[in-house]
Amino acid sequence: MNDHYFSVDPQAKHEIKEIQEVLFGDEYTFLTDAGVFSRDGVDEGSKLLIAQFQFQPGQKILDVGCGYGPLGIVAARLAGESGSVDMIDVNQRAIELAKKNAALNRVSNIRVWASDGLAQVYDQYDWIVTNPPIRAGKQVIYGIVEQAKEHLVPGGGLMLVIRTKQGAKSMAKKMEEVYGNVETLDIKKGYRILKSVKHSLS
Repeated sequence: MNDHYFSVDPQAKHEIKEIQEVLFGDEYTFLTDAGVFSRDGVDEGSKLLIAQFQFQPGQKILDVGCGYGPLGIVAARLAGESGSVDMIDVNQRAIELAKKNAALNRVSNIRVWASDGLAQVYDQYDWIVTNPPIRAGKQVIYGIVEQAKEHLVPGGGLMLVIRTKQGAKSMAKKMEEVYGNVETLDIKKGYRILKSVKHSLS
């Protein structure tokens, strides 16, 4: 079996490294490892997605496919002590790193656990964010879009990043189909940031 960042138990030899990033105006330190997504630094797509975060103190946010945690950890700082962030991934190595990185960046309003898609998620959220695992295939990433709607409060939003050349237009069409709306928040460096809102009657 090939070893991917969306493998449950990556077999790649551990290569722990520490990276520094400035995200949403704050400095962060992350531990990364072989067998997780974008181990050498936070990828450009995630940075562009983070730049569009609209979270307010007190909100509840879910990070799907959290990797070693950059999206969720930044979101947790924005949500503040009155808010909370849940982070999920199928990759056990990523989950352990996300827990360590939350502690490393002194963010305590976070929970991290294993979930295949949103199968092990039971709460409702103001926002769901994801940098979806494109290489896992359309069935997986479209499943995230569909499942997310069931876990958003009325008026809640799904925000994601996707490469323009890796199905951005078909993803936008899918989000429009599921939510009845889609907005392009940014197009830059070969990526698109897309947002859909769960309307009260949908």
